[in-house]
Amino acid sequence: MKPYYMPCYQVRETTLLKDAWTLAIEALSWIELQNLSEKLALSKTAKQLHITNTFAKGLAHKLVCETMRKRNLLDRLINHALAPRAISDFDLGVRAFLRLYAYETKTEPKRDVHKEAVEIARMGRSILEWETLQPVEKALGALLSLKTETVLRELSDDEKTALQTCHPSWFVKYCFKLFGRNDALKLLESGQTFPPVYVRLNTLKSTEEKTLEALQKEDIQLAPVQGLKDVYKITKTKQPLASTKSFKEGLFYVQDKASCLAAEVTAPEPGMTVFDVCAAPGAKTTHLAMLMQNKGAIFSLDYSKRRMNAWKQSISRMGVENATPIISDACQPLPLNGTADIVILDPPCTSTGVFARTPSAKWRLSPRSIRKMAEIQWQMLRNSADKVKEDGWLIYSTCSITVEENEMQIERFLKLHLEFKLCETKPLIGQAGLRGLTKCQRLYPHMHECNGFFIAKLQRKP
Repeated sequence: MKPYYMPCYQVRETTLLKDAWTLAIEALSWIELQNLSEKLALSKTAKQLHITNTFAKGLAHKLVCETMRKRNLLDRLINHALAPRAISDFDLGVRAFLRLYAYETKTEPKRDVHKEAVEIARMGRSILEWETLQPVEKALGALLSLKTETVLRELSDDEKTALQTCHPSWFVKYCFKLFGRNDALKLLESGQTFPPVYVRLNTLKSTEEKTLEALQKEDIQLAPVQGLKDVYKITKTKQPLASTKSFKEGLFYVQDKASCLAAEVTAPEPGMTVFDVCAAPGAKTTHLAMLMQNKGAIFSLDYSKRRMNAWKQSISRMGVENATPIISDACQPLPLNGTADIVILDPPCTSTGVFARTPSAKWRLSPRSIRKMAEIQWQMLRNSADKVKEDGWLIYSTCSITVEENEMQIERFLKLHLEFKLCETKPLIGQAGLRGLTKCQRLYPHMHECNGFFIAKLQRKP
């Protein structure tokens, strides 16, 4: 009998798929163990396993993000199939595999789901070993025949909505109360899809026209964003943006359009002094430097050495020459002499506006997280205000949709700081702020195809 040789392309495809699943299982384990983000967990895992294939990493990224996006629904299905046991009874690797298996077989449409399930189970055994998966083998079969409607039956409206939109129950209740049921459902449902990717062209390195030509040569298709300068939505690309020649040359920065709005609202002029508080990894600093034409001075503060290393890489790649890094905790008085024309603060937040882009964030939070984060932001806001000169500007922004982190902070601040007044945020591409603060601006994923965002602009009176 002639030996069987698998065609080279099948070998490559099989190896790629196994590498992707190995990355995904390990990354999901790190996320659960250390509360890492998807991006950080995948980067850590790729280095740990020495997997460099771009396509394997790309597939793993999709698997991890989509599995984390639907984690509560997947766990509910898995627990139903495992009963009387639960997913929490098993180790991290088995948990990760079960979630990936449930995602692929229960939420992704397949022509032959049974054949797909057999292949996934076989691959799981080769990655984790047969003995490891043996205790859950029966559950794999039970999951295939399980109907989602059965699991959702007899649940309360809030619980059912939480599973259908894949959000924590407390967050569903919060959104219903803040926005009303209809608008809240639109917001929650928008979290089921990954938002568009945007880039900001870097005029410090080249003109807009030349950069667009360079991107076109690399088969990157874009559409301009109305209301913002130099900002484009990616409509098509054949390769990861970070691997392109244009990216490496610093011709553009991958940056959500909501974040780009913050710098444009700030409106710095060449020659000004700007304090960029919570500056890493460098999106705001590089944008401010571009608007200032590398003239004047930007002092960028952040408490994280790791994130400031990323800031330094961004500064170098984008050709910024007027920015100085400072490692400092903004919860303490800022270690800067004098005052600035502009202080821009983008403090740590609950990230409730980026659940679609970073799904793991929603499972790390609780109602207490909002209160705790708001107090940190309050300390940073007051410390930042101390460094604004007369007639100077204070810009406050978050990627959160909660009122505690946004409008309520500004209300509290204005009551205690009569020397500041609230001003219009222009350009206006979003919705008016809540609680009567119509000069503030909000962006929502379901309305504006970007991160959820809040921005306020205040001026210190003479």
